[in-house]
Amino acid sequence: MPRQIEIFHIDAFTSEPFKGNPAAVVFDNSLNVNEMQSIAAEMNLSETAFLSDSEKADYDLRWFTPKSEVDLCGHATIASLHFLYEKNLIKENSQITFNTKSGVVSAGKLDEHYFMQLPFINFSKAEFSLNNLYDALAINFNQIKYEAFLSSNRYLYISVDNLRTLFNLKPDFIRLTEIISSQNIFSDIAVYTMQTVAKDSIAHLRFFAPVEGILEDPVTGSAAGPLLKLLKNLNLIENFSDDKIYKIEQGDILNRTGRIGVSLNETKKELKIYGKAVTVLKGSILI
Repeated sequence: MPRQIEIFHIDAFTSEPFKGNPAAVVFDNSLNVNEMQSIAAEMNLSETAFLSDSEKADYDLRWFTPKSEVDLCGHATIASLHFLYEKNLIKENSQITFNTKSGVVSAGKLDEHYFMQLPFINFSKAEFSLNNLYDALAINFNQIKYEAFLSSNRYLYISVDNLRTLFNLKPDFIRLTEIISSQNIFSDIAVYTMQTVAKDSIAHLRFFAPVEGILEDPVTGSAAGPLLKLLKNLNLIENFSDDKIYKIEQGDILNRTGRIGVSLNETKKELKIYGKAVTVLKGSILI
């Protein structure tokens, strides 16, 4: 007899349905890894989040793309918090913990936003040739703004000169997959510019993860958080303030407009992302 599993479809980093980044969320203690992966493949969203009871934190949390399990996902965590709030399992202005593959993560709800603390990220200059990668992204060398950097979570950050260049990228995903798969230095690509749509934003971002089954992610919290730290390290944020929430844009080119709040306190080694969320579908899946 099939089991009936409750599942929510939630758009994160937005308060408007059909914008931001969609994630599926399931809360169930009975699923095994193969079932989780099968559900994620069936949902075919960039990530599906699986919540369960935990002995190490308030809840266990795992994230799966259609192809594989990942160590960290920002938007599906924001979606999971929204799920828990709608199920009356977390309260306004409260904090909880998730046990994840990246360790125990603090998260919660602060006023109208959900928040998540990311693992603290370090950066190093990309000391290897990027010629083939730039070609696969259709970037000319005169469109590069700053040096490329590699984050400790294996994202490669590439800076371009303006929004037109960013929006006009034409990624060759077959070549990108070949380039990423041929080395073990970086796993995903974040391309950004400091020219923004809104005056109160600090950067606009696009994110590509074809090896993980995500050609382009609409809104990526795990990339936006470290980007704030990189910009601060490069002294590109005027009058930077610890714990101030800065805004990073993403998703406009995909008509999935999303906005990510990001804060940093280097002394405390605290890097947080903030976002809204909206449920667009509630139902059950039979397995």
